[in-house]
Formats: sequence, structure tokens, C-alpha cells
Amino acid sequence: MSHQRRDENSDLLALRNVGRAVVRYFNGVGITQPGQLAGRDPIELYEQMCAAGGRREDLCLLDTVMSAVDQANGNPARPWWDTQHSASDYWLAKATRGAAGDHVVGAGVSAGRRRLRL
Repeated sequence: MSHQRRDENSDLLALRNVGRAVVRYFNGVGITQPGQLAGRDPIELYEQMCAAGGRREDLCLLDTVMSAVDQANGNPARPWWDTQHSASDYWLAKATRGAAGDHVVGAGVSAGRRRLRL
């Protein structure tokens, strides 16, 4: 790994909840700086990470991506499990998606992850 690449990843590591494993996921979808997360859809990033890895990744990764994107958007750092919408909300929305493909996410919905995991 080049010195420049190490410095870029250090910036991602400064985000709360982001460790070296999560940095590898971000790097796999072309994210090397926290600023690249600003304005991004965390669900799309998570789905890109799943596609890049060839498998559905653990939902904790989605929660972590949501937290990182929140921070990049200027929101205060919070624990990965304390995001506005949880990964469980994502799976519920995916299961109850409208005909137009819109996500239907209700605040505070917390269905069990094991029941919703694909």
C-alpha cells in the first residue's frame, strides 16, 4: 500500500465506528476519503459492497455505513447501532416496497434481524 493510500485510509479511520475492515469495504467501492460519503445513499453503498464481495454482507455493515454517511453529512458521530433508520428498517422497507419501487420506512421500526435477513 502506498504512503498516500495509507493517509487517505487514515481519514476514514477517523470516523467513529470505522475500522480497517470497514475501510476495505469502502475502498472496494471506490471510497477513500470521508468527503466522498457526503450526500451518498448508504443503502446504495451497502448494496455495492455486497455486489463487490459477491454475497450479502452482515447488516451491521449497513448500520456502520449509515453512521459514516451521517458523519460525512455533518451530523454528530454516534454509535453504529444508533442511526436514524436501522438496517432492520431497510429490510422491512425492501419487503414492503411499493409498486413504484419506493422505500417505505417507518421511524422506530425494529423487526428482528434474523427474521429479515436474506
